[in-house]
Amino acid sequence: MCGIFAYLNYNVNKERRYIIEVLFNGLRRLEYRGYDSAGISIDDSSSSQQDHINLSPLVFRQEGNIDSLVKSVYEEVAETELNLEASFVVHAGIAHTRWATHGEPSPRNSHPQSSGVDNEFLVVHNGVVTNFEVLKETLVRHGFTFESETDTEVIPKLAKYVFDKTKEGEGYQDVPFSQIVIEVMRHLEGAYALVFKSRHYPNELIACKRGSPLLLGVKDLTTNVNNKASSHNTEFPTKNIQSKEFFFSSDAHAIVEHTKKYLVIEDGEVVHLKEGAVSILKFDYDKAKNNVGLTRPASVQRALSVLEMEVEQINKGSYEHYMQKEIHEQPESLRTTMRGRLIRGGFCKAKSVLLGGLKDHLKTIRRSRRIVCIGCGTSYNAALAARPLLEELSGIPVTLEIASDLLDRQGPIYREDTAVFVSQSGETADTLHALQYALDNGALCVGITNTVGSAIARNTHCGIHINAGCEIGVASTKAYTSQIVVMAMLALAVGDDTISSQLRREAIIDGLFDLPNKVKEVLKLDQEMKDLAEQLMAEQSLLVFGRGYNFATALEGALKVKEVALTHSEGILAGEMKHGPLALVDENLSIFVIATHDACFRLVLFSKQQSVIQQLHARKGRLIVMCSKGESSLVCPGVSVRVIEVPQVEDCLQPVINIIPLQLLAYHLTVLRGLNVDQPRNLAKSVTTQ
Repeated sequence: MCGIFAYLNYNVNKERRYIIEVLFNGLRRLEYRGYDSAGISIDDSSSSQQDHINLSPLVFRQEGNIDSLVKSVYEEVAETELNLEASFVVHAGIAHTRWATHGEPSPRNSHPQSSGVDNEFLVVHNGVVTNFEVLKETLVRHGFTFESETDTEVIPKLAKYVFDKTKEGEGYQDVPFSQIVIEVMRHLEGAYALVFKSRHYPNELIACKRGSPLLLGVKDLTTNVNNKASSHNTEFPTKNIQSKEFFFSSDAHAIVEHTKKYLVIEDGEVVHLKEGAVSILKFDYDKAKNNVGLTRPASVQRALSVLEMEVEQINKGSYEHYMQKEIHEQPESLRTTMRGRLIRGGFCKAKSVLLGGLKDHLKTIRRSRRIVCIGCGTSYNAALAARPLLEELSGIPVTLEIASDLLDRQGPIYREDTAVFVSQSGETADTLHALQYALDNGALCVGITNTVGSAIARNTHCGIHINAGCEIGVASTKAYTSQIVVMAMLALAVGDDTISSQLRREAIIDGLFDLPNKVKEVLKLDQEMKDLAEQLMAEQSLLVFGRGYNFATALEGALKVKEVALTHSEGILAGEMKHGPLALVDENLSIFVIATHDACFRLVLFSKQQSVIQQLHARKGRLIVMCSKGESSLVCPGVSVRVIEVPQVEDCLQPVINIIPLQLLAYHLTVLRGLNVDQPRNLAKSVTTQ
C-alpha cells in the first residue's frame, strides 16, 4: 500500500538539506510496503521568519523508486539555485510513496496532490475515496480543473473550495485549519489516511484517518538535551516545552529511529500540529453527514505510547535482503512468540498454556456453537494449518473464511459464534470489514495480529499478539510460522479443560518447546534449496501437493513462489489430484510433494500420499519430495526422485518445519532471476484498501 511520512520541527533550527533528507529517509523506511512513485513538499523560503504566507510550497514528484526522486529533487534544486543551507526554526514537510490505484504511475498522479498551481492546499493520501467522481463533477462545475487521474486530487481542491467559501460570508473571521479539514472529511466516503499542508496555515500540519493506518511520533528535544527525558513519559507536549520534532507515518518503521513516543491515530480523529502543541478533535462521521456548514467536534485527550521496537530490527544486518533475514530469524521469532506462554509444570503439575489476552473469554469460546477463522492470503493459510488441531482439542466445529468472500456473500455469523481474525498487520481492509460485520452480528471476536495497537487489536473483544517482531519483506515468512504457533496455543488453551486429551496436549507443548531448535536444523537446507532453485530457474510452472496438516503448506509454499519469483505456482490438495490436476502432469512439469511421516500422522493418509507419488511418477512428472529424515526409501520405494529431508515433529507443528524449505526455494529463485525479492511486482505489504 501507499506510504505517508511527514516531519515538522518546532523551535529548533534545521537546514533545508536536513529536512529533505529526513523526508527521503522516512520514505525509504516505507519502501517495503510497495510503491511505484514518490513525492515530497517543502517550503519555498530562505527566511527563518515564517510570516510569508503568500509563498507557495515546493512540490517534487517522480515516477519510479525513491532514488529517482532524490536525483530529480537535487537536479531541480541545482537548476533553481535553491539554498539547501537555509535554516528554519519551524518547518512542515510532507512525503509519500504511491502504489497506483487510480491512474498509471507518473509524476502527475504522484502525491502530494495539489489544490491548484499555487499549491494552496497539499495532501498525501493512503486509501481510496469511493465517491471521488461525484465530488470531481461538483468541483468542475465550480470552476476547478484537474490535472491527475487520481481520486486524491478532489481532496485538496475540496479544501480550497471550503476555504474560499468561508471568506465569502459576512463578518468573516479566520477559520482554523482543523475546521477546513473537518468540513472536507464530512464529504469524503471510503477509506483514507490524510496529511494536509497549506500556505494559508504555515508551519501547521493536520492528519486524519478512516480505515487506513496512521501514527504520530513526538520527540521532545528540550528534555533530551537536559537528560531529563524518560522513555515512559507519555504526556503530550505543550507550548512551554521549547524544542520538538513531530512525525506522521503510515507505520512505526519510519519513526523509530527518531523517537519511541508515539500515538496510534484512531478513526475519526483529527490531529492538529500548531505552535509546538498537539490538539486532537473527534470527528463523528455519521453525525457530521447530517449537519450543514462548519462544525467543531469535541477535543479529546490521548496518551502517548512507547514503541517496543529497536532500530536494529528494521536494518538488514549481515543479510542481503529482508526476506532472507526474516526467514533466518524464525527460531528467535518463535521463541519470542511462545515466551511466557508455555508452562512446563512442576511436580504433579500438568503442562499448560497461559494466554493472558484470552483468559477472561475462554469459557465463552468453549461454549461456542462454532469457531470461524477469518483472514486473507498467508494469514488464511496459517488458520488452515491450525484448523485440524483446533477442532481436535476444542471439539467445536471450525470453519474458515476468506474475508472478502465472507463479505461478498454476507455469510451467516451468529452471536453464539467465536470469530477469530488473523492478520499480520492488523490493518487488512477486508479483514477489518469482516470484523465489523461479525461485531454487528454479535459474535465474540478474537484478534491474532503482529502489530500492537493495530485496528484489529483495538476493535476485537480479546486477542493474542504474535510477537514475531517487525516484518519488512512483502512476502510474510516469520509471521506465518508464528501465527501457526499462536493458533496451536489457542487450541491448547481452549481444550485445557478436557482430561482425555491431556497427554496429547503435553506432547504438543513439549514439541513447541523444542520447535525453535528444529527450525534451526531445517534452515541448514539453505544451500540445498539454492541448488534446487538453480535447477528450477527456467521453469514456468510448479505444482505443490499436500494433505492433512500440510494442505496449508502446499498453498503457502505455492503462494511464496508466486509472490516473489513471479512463477505460476499452485498449491493442490493431494486428494483432489485425480479431479483435474493430473491432466497437467507430463515430463515437463515440476511437482513438489509434501509427504512427511508426521509423528501422529495417520498411516492411512501417509499411504495415500505414497500412492500420489507413484501415480505422478508413472506419468513422468518431475518430482521433488519432502519427507522426514531417514524415510526417503519408505516414501518413494523404487522411485528415483529429488528428496528434501526435514526434521520430524508433532503432526500439528510439522507445517512450521515444512514451509521453511519452500520459503528458501522462493527466495533463491527470485534472487537468481534478478528480481526484487523484498518488493515484488504489483504487491504491497499490507492491503488496506479493497
